[in-house]
Amino acid sequence: MRGHNDLLVTGAAVLGGERADVLVRGGLVVAVGPEATADTAGSGTDVERVDADGLVLLPGFVDLHTHLREPGREDAETVRSGSAAAAAGGFTAILAMANTTPVTDTGEAAEHVLDLGVAAGLADVRPIGAVTKGLQGVELAELGMMHRSRARVRVFSDDGRCVHDSRVMRRALEYVRAFDAVVSQHAQDPALAGPSACCHEGEISGRLGLTGWPAVAESSIIARDAELALHTGSRVHVAHVTTAEGVEAVRWAKRRGARITAEVTPHHLLLTTDLLRSYDPVYKVNPPLRPQEDVDALREALVDGTIDAVATDHAPHARHDKEHAFPDAAFGMLGLETAFSVVHDVMVASGRMDWAMLIERMSTGPARIAGLADHGQTIRPGSPANLVLVDPGAEVTVDPGASLSLSRNTPFAGRTLTGRVRTTILNGRITAADGEVRP
Repeated sequence: MRGHNDLLVTGAAVLGGERADVLVRGGLVVAVGPEATADTAGSGTDVERVDADGLVLLPGFVDLHTHLREPGREDAETVRSGSAAAAAGGFTAILAMANTTPVTDTGEAAEHVLDLGVAAGLADVRPIGAVTKGLQGVELAELGMMHRSRARVRVFSDDGRCVHDSRVMRRALEYVRAFDAVVSQHAQDPALAGPSACCHEGEISGRLGLTGWPAVAESSIIARDAELALHTGSRVHVAHVTTAEGVEAVRWAKRRGARITAEVTPHHLLLTTDLLRSYDPVYKVNPPLRPQEDVDALREALVDGTIDAVATDHAPHARHDKEHAFPDAAFGMLGLETAFSVVHDVMVASGRMDWAMLIERMSTGPARIAGLADHGQTIRPGSPANLVLVDPGAEVTVDPGASLSLSRNTPFAGRTLTGRVRTTILNGRITAADGEVRP
């Protein structure tokens, strides 16, 4: 008997290839091609139809790096508002970073974030557990308890802070190896780039009198962690790579056989440190924006597979935290709603990437790293219906006022990009259409 949630997507370019109809029932793809249309013949009003002429149907995007701020900073974001922004951006799964108040460093805290995501119902929200208690870098958090909790935590990170003590990092890698989890590292040696470092170390930082953040602070931690990954046989993931030197360190580690993966953010694929000449704190982010030569290296690494995934590092901030002089403003940028448009504009529309590669970097690869079996799958009968429809020909002019996030700190305000998310489908149900959520 046909359920009330049948969904027929008609005329979409499936996976960027041939146009076909796709039928969804009970949260699964049940037919692709002529069988999909035939199955709905005479079905009446119990089938919701989505006209996808001119659109591309892809697996839903997966974000390995989202800051949802709840609990503790609900003035900047909540799990619900962040999930809404994720759905509008085409994401069906997001991993919530642990730097909340209190920190997600226990099984109970991880379950709380999980439950908030389930209640919102707009994305599959999975908590990332802290590596160390309170993000202090001294004592390991309850890694095993978080993994054994209902949240089944598979990714651990002190993001925002580097696990700089080699002994602590080694112990964390040894511990998570037992359940094949991954430690995601914020690669910033605090002895080389301390808390006052707020922009790329170079000509612009010197001219503006700002404390610089040198590339070696990133690449040295990546190299050390690669050695520890080789020593322990564990998995390490490098968050938000930003430099050519960092790329080379990841490339070197992969050649040596380390179990290492890496991500890049959309903003580091497009924006450069030249924007800091405006002294506008909207461009203050950690790690910082880098020169064009680093941006070019990141783009090349994303294509050749040195970098495995695009991750947003969505970092919402209340206005009063951003509206300061540059050195005193909070680090971070919004990213969920603009990620696809930026990546499409920079990488796909330019001819650097095809649809298959975009799927791997924004869906399949991130899902594999995070251990999310129900996401990032190819679109075929029996696969989970976590999907997104995108319009490659549409232009998007970024309007901060239209954001579903509670914050407005987007660096792309007023910028026109090509490629737009039209419809997001989570477990067979439309969660967002043309920038509006459907509860």
